[in-house]
Amino acid sequence: MKPVDRKSEIINIAAKLFKEKGYSAVTMRDIAQAMDIKAASLYNHIKSKQEILVLIVIEIAEEFTNGINQIVSSEISAIQKIEKVIQLHIDITLRNSEALACLNNDWMHLADNELTYFIKMREEYEENFRSIIKQGIANQEIKNLNIEVVIFSTLSTLRTLYLWYGKKKAINPEVLKANMIQVLLNGIV
Repeated sequence: MKPVDRKSEIINIAAKLFKEKGYSAVTMRDIAQAMDIKAASLYNHIKSKQEILVLIVIEIAEEFTNGINQIVSSEISAIQKIEKVIQLHIDITLRNSEALACLNNDWMHLADNELTYFIKMREEYEENFRSIIKQGIANQEIKNLNIEVVIFSTLSTLRTLYLWYGKKKAINPEVLKANMIQVLLNGIV
């Protein structure tokens, strides 16, 4: 197996373990055991458990950041932008629920520089979402509700979708997207 493939395998298995047990409870030995290799072998591919966490959390945070930046800069209505944000969250959840769980539950274990970078991305993401809501209110596309309540209600639902969807995988992804958009927008449109 190529080193890149092995590194990806380590990251994927670690993300699964982090989701199940939490970052703090997982050791490099646990990861090695799940891969059926010696713990020392992990260090040929990865420096530390912290490096794994950074690779998981920062990669998915950057994916969200890049996605919302494209959405915000697009020439579509606020409603269409909100729909695209919902789709972005669902797509990432369906593709990589373990990494999303790690992002939501373990980001606070990032080291100083990475933690600062992550928090900056998260704040910018929320500010971009806030600007979409403000645009929708200004254009009378959505009701003039408390912006922070709208942001909290929408993003907290989307950020924790992995908890619920993991138990309901029988739902077709396209049906999930259509229904989530309808449910989340119906209260504000």
